Amino acid sequence: MNDPLQLFGLTTAPLELVSFILALITVLLTIRQNHWGWLFSIISSGTYAAVFLQSRLYGDAGLQVVFIVLSVWGWYQWLYGGVAQSPLTVTSLSPRGWLRSGLAWLAGFAILSLFLTSFTDTDVPYADGFLTAGSLLGQWLLSRKKLENWHVWIVVDLLYIALYLYKGLALTAILYGIFVVMAVIGLRTWRKTL
Repeated sequence: MNDPLQLFGLTTAPLELVSFILALITVLLTIRQNHWGWLFSIISSGTYAAVFLQSRLYGDAGLQVVFIVLSVWGWYQWLYGGVAQSPLTVTSLSPRGWLRSGLAWLAGFAILSLFLTSFTDTDVPYADGFLTAGSLLGQWLLSRKKLENWHVWIVVDLLYIALYLYKGLALTAILYGIFVVMAVIGLRTWRKTL
C-alpha cells in the first residue's frame, strides 16, 4: 500500500500524498478561522507521524503526536476559550509574550536536540530539534489564536523545506513551500480581524 509512486516527476508514497492533502485542508480552514480545521489537523498529524517515523525524523514524528493533543485542546479553545466561554478572537502577543515565546523556543531546542542526539539514530538532531521546538510554539500560539503564530510558521516552514529535501521527502518539501505562502496569507487575513 505504501509503495513509492511517481507524481509530477516526484517520488512519493500514498501515505505522504494523503497527509499532504489533509494538511492543505487544515491550513485553508485555519486561515478562514474555521474550527473544523482542527479535525483535519488531528487526522493529518496521525498520518504524518507514520511518514516521519519511516524517514527517521523522530522529533517530527513525536511532534505529530503532540499536535494531535494540542489540536484537541486548540479546537476547544477556539470554541470556548474566550471570555465567559465564548469563541476566541484573534489577539497579539505583548512584548513580554514575545520574550517568553523566544525563550520557550530556545529551551525546547536545547532539550529536544540533547534528547535526539542521546537517544535516537537521527542524522539531523539539531535541525529536527530546532524545528520541532518552533513548531510546538507555533501550534501553541495558534491554539490561543495569537496573530504571531503565522510569523513562527513562516520561519519554521521555510527551514523545513531544506530539511525535507535533504531527507528525500520532496512532496512534503513542496507542501511546506505552499505553507509559507499560506502563512503569509493567514497573517494578512488575521491581521485584518484585529
